[in-house]
Amino acid sequence: MRIRDWDQNLKIRLIGESMMNLTFWMFFPFLTIYFTENFGKNTAGWLLIISQIFSVIANLLGGYYADRFGRKKMMVLSSIGQGVAFLIFGFSNSPWFESASIGFICFTVASVFGSFYYPASQAMVADVVKEKDRSDVFAIFYTSTNISVVIGPILGGIFFNNYRFELLVIAGAVCIFLGLLLLKYTRETSPVKISEQSNKEKNWYQVLLSQLHSYSIIVKDRIFLLFIIAGILISQTFMQLDLLLPVFTKETVKLATLFHFGSMHISITGEQTFGLILSENGLLVALLTVFVTRWMNVYKEKNVFILSCFAYAISIYFFGQFPFVWGFIIAMAIFSFAELMVAGIQQTFISKLAPEEMRGQYFAAASLRYTIGRTIAPISIPLASWIGYYSTFIVLALLAIVAAGIYLVVFRKFEMQRGKQI
Repeated sequence: MRIRDWDQNLKIRLIGESMMNLTFWMFFPFLTIYFTENFGKNTAGWLLIISQIFSVIANLLGGYYADRFGRKKMMVLSSIGQGVAFLIFGFSNSPWFESASIGFICFTVASVFGSFYYPASQAMVADVVKEKDRSDVFAIFYTSTNISVVIGPILGGIFFNNYRFELLVIAGAVCIFLGLLLLKYTRETSPVKISEQSNKEKNWYQVLLSQLHSYSIIVKDRIFLLFIIAGILISQTFMQLDLLLPVFTKETVKLATLFHFGSMHISITGEQTFGLILSENGLLVALLTVFVTRWMNVYKEKNVFILSCFAYAISIYFFGQFPFVWGFIIAMAIFSFAELMVAGIQQTFISKLAPEEMRGQYFAAASLRYTIGRTIAPISIPLASWIGYYSTFIVLALLAIVAAGIYLVVFRKFEMQRGKQI
C-alpha cells in the first residue's frame, strides 16, 4: 500500500510522529545518565522502576479509554500532555532553575501519557486500514521510528549535555504541535458501536481489575505462560539498551579515539559512544529486518528463538569484557542480530498458540513480556553498584541462557500438544 493512498489521518501522523520521535531520541537514551548523576545508581534504579509501574498501569487502561473516549481524543490529550511535561522538565533544567526531582516527576508523567497514546494509535490504524495492508503500514511507522533512532542519539550525544534546556523545550513544543495537528486535521475513527457500548460508567480501578482478569488466561495455558516467562527473562538483556548501557559507556569511555589516520583523528566521549552504538542498532534494524526475517523463516522456530537468546547472552557478555569503543560496536552488532532474528516470527508463533476465538486476548497478554520486563529491568542499575558492572553483565547473560532453556521446554511441549491433536 503506497503512502499516497493512505488515509489522511495516517499521513498526518507519519509526519508529526517522525518529528516527535526524532526529538525524543535526542534526549531519552541519556536520561538514565542524568538520573544516576543526580540521585545515585541505587535511588535512580528504584525511581525508574516506580516510573515504569505507573506506565504499566496506564498501558492497561489505555486500550479501554481509546474505545470509550475515542482514538483522536486520547491521542490529542496524550500528545499535549507529553508536551507540557517536557516543557516543565526543560524549565527544571534551565539557566534559572534546576531540580532533578521535578525532572523525574515530569518524565514519569510524560511516560504515562505515552502509554495512553500507543493503544489509541494502534487502534486507529486497524480502524482505517484493511487487514491485508496493515502490516505494510505498521512496517513504515516502524521504519520511521528506527530512522529516528539512528539520527537522534548521534545529535543527542552532541547537544544533551550543553543544550539540555533547549532540547527539552523543543521536544515539548513538537509534542504540542503534534497534538494540534491531530486536533485540526484528523477525524475520529472509533466505531460508533464501541462508543455506545462504552457509555456504562466505570471507575479507573474497575477498568484495571477487568483488564487484569483478562490476563488470567496465561495461568491456564502452561505453554503460553512459559513463553511469557522466557520473554520476561530475555527482555532483561535488550532493555538495558536505555538503562544500564548509557551509564556504563559514560563511566567507561572518557575520551576515546574512534578513527586515526596520520594527523587526522576523531575522538568521542562516553555519551557520544553510546549515541553511536544506539544509532548503529537503529540502522541495522532499519536496513536488515526484512532480509533477516526471510532468512530465519528457513529454520525451525525453536532453533531461532534459542539461538537469539545465546546471541543476546554473548553480546551482553562482550559489553562487559571489551569496554572500549570498537568492542562496543562489535557487541552491538551481535546484539542487533539477536533482535532481528526473532523480530518477524514472534507474532506468528503467538498466533499458533492462540485459539482463533481468543487471539486478541493472547496478543494482549503477550505484551506482558515487555511491560513486566521493563518494570524489572531498572534493577540492573543498583545491582551494578552492589556487585559491579562485570558481574552484572554476567548475570544478564545467564538470564538469557535460562530463557533459551525455557524456550526449549516451550517448543517441546508445543510439539507434543500438536502431535496429540493430529
